[in-house]
Amino acid sequence: MPWYPDLFSAPLLERIHSQAADQRAAEPVPYWDGVTSGESDALAGSFAGEPELHHPIRGRVRGRRAFERYMAETNAWLKTHNAMAGPIARIITPRRAIEETVLTFEGEDGDRLDLPMAVAADRDDDGRIVELRIYYSTWPRRRTHLNRPPVLQPPDEELELPDVIGDYQRALAAGDVDGVMATLEPDSLVREPAGRAYAHHGRDELTALFRLFFSNGGGIPLEHCAVTDDGRTCALEYNVVRWGGTRLLPQAGLAVYVRGDSGKIAAARIYDDVDPPLDPDPQRGGE
Repeated sequence: MPWYPDLFSAPLLERIHSQAADQRAAEPVPYWDGVTSGESDALAGSFAGEPELHHPIRGRVRGRRAFERYMAETNAWLKTHNAMAGPIARIITPRRAIEETVLTFEGEDGDRLDLPMAVAADRDDDGRIVELRIYYSTWPRRRTHLNRPPVLQPPDEELELPDVIGDYQRALAAGDVDGVMATLEPDSLVREPAGRAYAHHGRDELTALFRLFFSNGGGIPLEHCAVTDDGRTCALEYNVVRWGGTRLLPQAGLAVYVRGDSGKIAAARIYDDVDPPLDPDPQRGGE
């Protein structure tokens, strides 16, 4: 995900297959393998029409010239900062695919930093890309948050959120700590957008986290824009519009929820850049 594999060279495909932990991680061509391949015709040809992606900093990139310029600038940044993409996780459905990874790179002081990223790709009947949407927090790179306008709008009819995912979202919107905890497995992981330093485990730590989240006078209602679900893992693209008693400018985000063997949520990984109206820590991002 998301690049169309038939367009890439055989040596690149062989390398991807040899390095992948499993076949699911190798097909289609992973996002960063495609970006760093240098095979611009294959990248542009992976789109059903004109290339189009939505980037947290660059905004909308549309058309082949703009797309190729973006790819060249991205590759230059990757080389300058010795960036590497880690293992990937995927949700693949007929009309959309979600890919997660953690990009590690050198900061200005030479320390290795991690940047969790998610890419959403809408696809046509042939598996080609309609558009790409990239989600991450700017905090690891810039030590500041970016107010990112929505890239999707809620559908006319309310999205149906499945099983425990819907229960979690209702409790989140209501500011109900007990309700949230009832949807999580005892050893669940919740990772905030700022990365591994803000990964929380276990009931005591998560209870304290959600009490903090709801300490601004209420819950965090989201506008639900798109759901991608393969039965095991569910991704929700959303807009954050309010945090407790503070109304926010709508801001785009994506969260991934992994169901455990019990059917409850075993892991939640969040990709947005919201600056929460909470006192203790400016690094946290949204839902």
